[in-house]
Amino acid sequence: MKKLIVNGDPGFRKDAVISVDGEELVVFGVARQGEWHGPDRPQLWCTVGTPDEREVYQRRDYIPNHLDTEAVEAEAVELVEKASA
Repeated sequence: MKKLIVNGDPGFRKDAVISVDGEELVVFGVARQGEWHGPDRPQLWCTVGTPDEREVYQRRDYIPNHLDTEAVEAEAVELVEKASA
């Protein structure tokens, strides 16, 4: 599990499956930043991980400040599967 900061909005939401650098990840949570006083483009601050890490995320059995953080541009994120409605 890790934090992923996406510069721009590639169009995915919570529970989507995305690919970053060839690695498929499930989006567990999304916080949209920068709407009012932020940068020119919004940023999505996401908690992502593999499907088997979903239970750890739901039980909050991790320390958010200790997660690795990676920043990417929206163009580097590929939507594999949209979240089911």
